[in-house]
Amino acid sequence: MKPEKNLLQAELKQKRPFRTTEQEAFLALQRTADELQSRMAEMLKSYGVSPTQFNVLRILRGAGPNGHKCGEIGERMVKRDPDITRLLDRMVRAGWLARSRDTQDRRAVVSRISSKGVELLKRLDKPIDDFGRELLGHMGGKKLRVLVGLLEEARTSRD
Repeated sequence: MKPEKNLLQAELKQKRPFRTTEQEAFLALQRTADELQSRMAEMLKSYGVSPTQFNVLRILRGAGPNGHKCGEIGERMVKRDPDITRLLDRMVRAGWLARSRDTQDRRAVVSRISSKGVELLKRLDKPIDDFGRELLGHMGGKKLRVLVGLLEEARTSRD
């Protein structure tokens, strides 16, 4: 009797079982992240913003009037963007943020969220909350806390 395929095997159209449980877990994590990210991108598209731009806006809203330098924004990104400078330039052109020279270090440029960027986030706050509940709410708070803990463990465990 041959083993039954699991959902991930079926989604990936994989005939053989995974070589290791670690491989299966890694691929399941990637597949899930990609699926959730795609749905998020689709939802945000109707507001004219990408997930990466949304992430920057949230970071800068949290920074308050002091803003952040480019490197500080990059360190806080959920998903790293190799060309943060161009991303910020596009966001300045969209009117969502402003950039100016740092008063202490004239070589550094500080980005701050604009009133237009704050307004966009205000319009997105409830839809984003609802979206999260729609995608993950069925799991319940207890399972989600366990999931968060397991993901933190996966990110921080080292040999």
